[in-house]
Amino acid sequence: MRPKAVIIGPPGSGKTTIGDALARRLGVALRDTDADVESAAGKPVGEIFIDEGEERFRELERAAVAAALAEHEGVVALGGGAVLAEETQELLAGHTVVYLRVGLSEAIKRVGLASARPLLVLNPRSQMRKLLEERLPIYERLGTVGVETDGREPSDVVEEIAEALEGAA
Repeated sequence: MRPKAVIIGPPGSGKTTIGDALARRLGVALRDTDADVESAAGKPVGEIFIDEGEERFRELERAAVAAALAEHEGVVALGGGAVLAEETQELLAGHTVVYLRVGLSEAIKRVGLASARPLLVLNPRSQMRKLLEERLPIYERLGTVGVETDGREPSDVVEEIAEALEGAA
């Protein structure tokens, strides 16, 4: 059992939106690991960061990703930072990993400067730039399918992904 596709990318790339639309297009379910973490913790991601710290969140995230990759046959959307864990990087080997590319200005527009995202609280633009610089090489290395999302409708992005998945099958 393995997912049809695993969606990765930075905040604002559209992982949940594209993941949901792709799952519907493929006739399967979406599993969002951030939602799994929230369910396990009984509180939103932001509260986990505040109450228990990023380390605890990352621990819950690693467990959620491992479970989703082992149990889910549909589309899996990972949280933006999930790929930082070496354990997760290893688990992604052999999977169809769709990397949603997004530029800094587009990501900022989508996320918003008054974001409730815990890693973007102090200076969202600066934090997003730093986050992208840190994570882009990992996303690029892990992605088996890369798709640009800037200035595109979700339906067009989903169609490109679906075509790539069909070509890989």
